[in-house]
Formats: sequence, C-alpha cells, structure tokens
Amino acid sequence: MKDNNKKGNIDNKLFMNNYKVDSMSHLTIKDQAVCEKCEDKSCTILCPAHVYEWKDEQIMVSYEGCLECGACRIACPHDNIDWNFPRGGYGIQFRLA
Repeated sequence: MKDNNKKGNIDNKLFMNNYKVDSMSHLTIKDQAVCEKCEDKSCTILCPAHVYEWKDEQIMVSYEGCLECGACRIACPHDNIDWNFPRGGYGIQFRLA
C-alpha cells in the first residue's frame, strides 16, 4: 500500500500554487438576500479553498485564493453565484510535486 502522508496533506499542496490576483473578481454573488435565506450554505462547505465565508450576516467572497474548480456554482442550489474564469493572465498557476 502506498503511503500518501509522505507527500503531505492538501494544505501543503495548495501552498505550492502561485496566484496572479486580478483587481476584478471573477466570482460574484447575484443577490445577497438569496444567500441570507439559504439554509444549507453549500458554497461555504464545498469550496476546497474556503473562498466563501459568512461574516456579519453576509457572504464574503475571497476570490483571490480561488482554485477555479467551479464547485461553488454547482453547489449553490439557487444558482446565485456568477462564476467566470479570471481574465487572461490572472488566476491560479498549479505547481505539481
């Protein structure tokens, strides 16, 4: 059996990625009121980069660390996240170990 612990956990692997952060977000919440009524808050659970967080009764989007996987747009049962790829030259650059 292969020992996956030698290569590190997911946090260590995410740390190796490079980001070129755009001043303009590629993730937008369409309507905060929809998020306030959402019972599951699926985006806060399913996003592997923890981009979505509840703070002061509203959803905060920290797009700078987005992995561009699209899980949030699939997870949102209300189709309330406008997800696009970052503009050319911006976003994540994966580093493989």
